[in-house]
Amino acid sequence: MHANGFAISAKEKKSRRLLLLKRSVPLYLLILPSLILLIVFTYIPMYGVTIAFKDYKTGLGIFGSEWVGFKNFTTFFNSYQFWPILRNTLVISIYSIVVMFPLPILVALICSQITSSRYKKFFQVTTYLPHFISTVVMCGMIMLFLSPSSGIIAKLLSFVGIDMPNLMGSASAFPHIYVWTEAWQHIGWDSILYIAALSSIDPTLYEAATIDGANKWHKIFHIDIPSLLPTIMIMLILRMGSVMSVGFEKVYLLQNSLNNATSEIIATYVYKMGLLKSQYSLSAAIGLFNNVINLILLLVFNFISAKISEDSLF
Repeated sequence: MHANGFAISAKEKKSRRLLLLKRSVPLYLLILPSLILLIVFTYIPMYGVTIAFKDYKTGLGIFGSEWVGFKNFTTFFNSYQFWPILRNTLVISIYSIVVMFPLPILVALICSQITSSRYKKFFQVTTYLPHFISTVVMCGMIMLFLSPSSGIIAKLLSFVGIDMPNLMGSASAFPHIYVWTEAWQHIGWDSILYIAALSSIDPTLYEAATIDGANKWHKIFHIDIPSLLPTIMIMLILRMGSVMSVGFEKVYLLQNSLNNATSEIIATYVYKMGLLKSQYSLSAAIGLFNNVINLILLLVFNFISAKISEDSLF
């Protein structure tokens, strides 16, 4: 009886799985195009990373080129440009996180406190709009505004007798220009996720807090912020997983010979080595090094977050 009962139970489980599979076929078909695109454009090209370990020659191809092991990595590590571009990348990236990570949370909290729907819509639209300005147009605006001869800011300062310095030619000013223009452009858009998290809070919590005599500040610190913490931790983990990745387009467009000392980052260096100087193996090695560091940081901060707050990606 026991064996027969076990056989019947196994048959039932198998039939249930088949039934569930049949019911889920439309869902599988729905995600199939995305899965194919992911495999074709993300996983299949991964074989190209092997050129980081080869002396790649375009005529020989990837598999025909000579295997050189970690030679390209040691070349990069021993280069006199290794430490400067690593420092520049970390400075801009960490500076961006310090400025741009808390500001969207602050914008979301401010937006949640606006009771008038008209003013709330105006606030949201004005903070979201800069996000849709293209990088090329944004860089053009920055250079026009900060021009020491014909820029808007220079014209305004000239009325009070102040001569505007050439900020775009100042190496020390470049990280500040990059980070604060990024903040102006993207904090509104980045706040959407936090606004959505705030909108999902149970209204009865606010009602109970009001009955207990809580004011707006009490509600923010004891209801809003604790409710945002899981979202904040997940976003922080993802942000720390891209510490070594600074936006290439904007840095490259704002870069010039005068600010190159602080604007040369890993992304622009890879572009110059790979496409301009045709050192494909070296640029691939640098890119692989960059991605490995990002992966390690992602795993480390995910582990720390799981231990401290029990919020993690997996």
